[in-house]
Amino acid sequence: MPETHTHGHHHDHAASARDHGHGAGHADVLDLDALVVGHLDELLSWIDDRLTTAPARALDLGAGSGTGAIALARFFPEASVIALDRSTDMLSHLQDAVARAGLDRRVATVHADADTEWPEMGSFDLVWAASSLHHMSNPGLVLRRAHAALAVDGVLAVTEMDGLPRFLPSDLGFGRPGLEQRCHDAMRERGWNAHPDWTSALEEAGFVDVERRTFTYRREAVSAEARGYARRIFATVRAHLGAMIGSADAESIDRLLDDDDAGSLARRDDLVVTSARTIWVGRRG
Repeated sequence: MPETHTHGHHHDHAASARDHGHGAGHADVLDLDALVVGHLDELLSWIDDRLTTAPARALDLGAGSGTGAIALARFFPEASVIALDRSTDMLSHLQDAVARAGLDRRVATVHADADTEWPEMGSFDLVWAASSLHHMSNPGLVLRRAHAALAVDGVLAVTEMDGLPRFLPSDLGFGRPGLEQRCHDAMRERGWNAHPDWTSALEEAGFVDVERRTFTYRREAVSAEARGYARRIFATVRAHLGAMIGSADAESIDRLLDDDDAGSLARRDDLVVTSARTIWVGRRG
């Protein structure tokens, strides 16, 4: 694996640009999301249709667990990829994943905070920012830096998750119907994954030919990975919301998380994973 380069002032904590403060354990959620939803190739295909040439160099901005960097390297087999993140824990996880994928000669890592001064990395044909831009303290500045880092006709792609994924029917067979919707509403009220329509921000940063599209996904096969993904999401919701959801809903979530309960996520056969991603692309003219 190419050596990790470190630059600038870094917060010595586990929060990456898209970590939500969960440390390296959140990497598993990001990995399960990519595996279960399976959205990355479709998004990259849509981006590819907007590239004038195959990218030789790509930057994954706020790379997290590395699912994006690996997908970029696989989809564009001639490209070298730089994965930039401020979390050493995430970068360690990413390096291991890249090595297992046999891509360690093509994916290098940079330990840096995109909100501070960027290290010198050369120019790129593609900059990819997946579920990371809304975590930046000054996204306008980050977008201007991304614009400056791109070669002429290079493309920036920004993706965001449109709310939490869904897994369950409204009526679980216990508790009050509508549990998942109430959890989503409460998480939204707390600002989870809040992001604007980035169209005007891209245009103000100098990008042209800005486009936006939303992709939706529905996965009906109940796999061990889907169950694990649902379990991690509900555990996160339970930890974040606490008393906000009320004792009855908390008890229902606890039943979902109790593998010995007949109604648990581990035993249900009615799990359906639905998720959505919105993507924005802009070109440096």
